[in-house]
Amino acid sequence: MPGNKVSKQKPCHHCKSRPASAPPDTSTIHYEKFWLYRHCSSVQQRDRQAQKAGQLFSGLLAMNVVFLGSAFISSMIFNHVAITLADVWILLSILKVLCLCWIIYYLLGTSRQPHAVLYRDSHAGPIWIRGSVLLFASFSILLNVFQIGYSAILIQCKSRVEIVFPSIEIFFILTQAFFLWHHSKDCIQVQHNFTRCGLMLTIATNLLLWLLAVTNDTIHVEIESQLREVEQRFEGNETASCTCPNTTICKVFQKGYILLYPFNTEYCLVCCSVLYVMWKNVGRRISDHHVPHIKPRFRLQGVVFGPLLGTIAVIIGICVFMMYQIQATSSVPSRQAFVIYYSYYIVLLPLMSVGAVTGTIIHALEKKELDTLKNPTRSLDVILLMGAALGQIGMSYFSIVAIVATDPRDLLNSLILSHSVLLIFQSITQNVFIIDGLHRQPFVEEMKEGQNHEAYDQRGVNMLELGQEMRKVSLSYIHSYSHLSWKRRALREISFFLVLCNIILWVMPTFGAHPVFENGLEKSFYGYSTWFAIVNFGLPLGVFYRMHSVGGLLEVYITA
Repeated sequence: MPGNKVSKQKPCHHCKSRPASAPPDTSTIHYEKFWLYRHCSSVQQRDRQAQKAGQLFSGLLAMNVVFLGSAFISSMIFNHVAITLADVWILLSILKVLCLCWIIYYLLGTSRQPHAVLYRDSHAGPIWIRGSVLLFASFSILLNVFQIGYSAILIQCKSRVEIVFPSIEIFFILTQAFFLWHHSKDCIQVQHNFTRCGLMLTIATNLLLWLLAVTNDTIHVEIESQLREVEQRFEGNETASCTCPNTTICKVFQKGYILLYPFNTEYCLVCCSVLYVMWKNVGRRISDHHVPHIKPRFRLQGVVFGPLLGTIAVIIGICVFMMYQIQATSSVPSRQAFVIYYSYYIVLLPLMSVGAVTGTIIHALEKKELDTLKNPTRSLDVILLMGAALGQIGMSYFSIVAIVATDPRDLLNSLILSHSVLLIFQSITQNVFIIDGLHRQPFVEEMKEGQNHEAYDQRGVNMLELGQEMRKVSLSYIHSYSHLSWKRRALREISFFLVLCNIILWVMPTFGAHPVFENGLEKSFYGYSTWFAIVNFGLPLGVFYRMHSVGGLLEVYITA
């Protein structure tokens, strides 16, 4: 295992109070060393080579863990007798215990060493990412509580492992969420290789948890679809040996588990992205020109039409979603529900595409310089956007082939075909707009806010002046809106509109609107097992793409 050599100079105690963004003395820098690169002439060259070697070894560790876990999960899917779900849970529990030991050691040991965190990456762990971690962690904990309650009620026909595994999962989620909330910006400067291996082990564990959640979600949807077909043929025929008793608490646990299940997959993917940025920042030293002197803040001033149109799209989407859930989840799915659902998408997707293309053109007309500085967070955002978009793009192409080869003139089939083509175009145009916006320098406002606050403090707060203050606030909003250049105003309007549209497009599949399962077209064309494998790969990525697009669009909005 590669090691790190710490500077021999005794660290001074006052160095702990130095700001994280300030450059430290050269005597406090912990250069990495590795036995393979002793022949390198300069310290900086040995440091670079040792960093690459540490990343290679930690990456190999994660790769082997992922392959081992994937082999277990695949064996469980194809051979239920040799490898059971309990065996997979035991393996994942061992990995989670190892990750917990490393996280606790990092919190209590590594991060508290002198000169451990001399730098903090301002781009890493933005508030929307850390907020997503806390939100999905809360839902995942509640999901495991429901699973424990459901298994406890059916303890006579379920294994005790089904109670122990969620308990370990709750502790793992709590510890990891606390760790990511407080240390996602760290550029650790000590114990480089051990930290890299710990981060990669945690990433591999989250990937395996995501893979297990995806496979379980597939099995769950497959069982529901099969039961629906059985009910249509043999109504009232119950053959299940372990069913939920007719009690309210059991039904609550069952429904809550089904409702919250998608959030667990989102939590694993978000944690992987944050942990990867931390892994890239291990040993990273940030110079003065990397530190932003003025950090843009989120403000709602200067936007009117974007929030208005986006809110209308969200309200209509919620109504369509509720109507679809009522009609499509009945014993006999209604054709009208599919027509309304796909019609909503066919109207919304072109509007989003036009907005993204317009925003890209405005970016091209702007004379702002590109941000060419090294930024691991932005690089990861681009990779995740491009990779996650492949899920729904791939499903769309499979749907196009199935429809063209069968009956494209049918009303529902033509709607599905149009939906698939528009979804591909919208994903591509939105990715271009977001990636172009992320590489733009943020706009620096020159408004004198301090004078406005001082003037406000000198005024009274009596009832006669309250109306005048409200009027001045309204005039200030109109003033800021009118003084925004038309390019900045258009970018903000487009970004905010796309944020709300992506939110509703994330909500609908997350909470159970899966027409690709219920319409039956692709399933009959490709076969039951093949189509479920395709959808099970693309659907979670599509959900993650919408959520990640929201964060990227918020960054574009702020920098505008």
